[in-house]
Amino acid sequence: MAYYHSKLIGLSFDKTIEKVTEELKKEGFGVLTEIDVQATLKKKIDVDFRKYKILGACNPSFAYKALQAEENIGVLLPCNFIVQEKAEGGVQVSAVNPLESMKAVGNIELASIAEEVAQRITRVLENL
Repeated sequence: MAYYHSKLIGLSFDKTIEKVTEELKKEGFGVLTEIDVQATLKKKIDVDFRKYKILGACNPSFAYKALQAEENIGVLLPCNFIVQEKAEGGVQVSAVNPLESMKAVGNIELASIAEEVAQRITRVLENL
């Protein structure tokens, strides 16, 4: 199984960010962090890079359940989504596959949480 899922979108980069944020809200997620990789790379090492943002999404209920089951799970939170311009056109949205990331922890209590989060992430991508 892949560590991420993705979908190519026909919207502009900025509209895609808006749509992803909107669809995340429908599934109970908020965007806690937004990292503008393009701007950061330009500022820090003076390189030009395509439009690329990392959105750190969190559903507080699922985060709480995961933290109850595994105290150090915060190293794998939040659920990251990336939005990036593709050279061949379009914008690609990719999201972490929580089934794969949680599998690495080896805590069976996380399996049902990861399954529900994975279903919600899948719906976000499907609705874009």
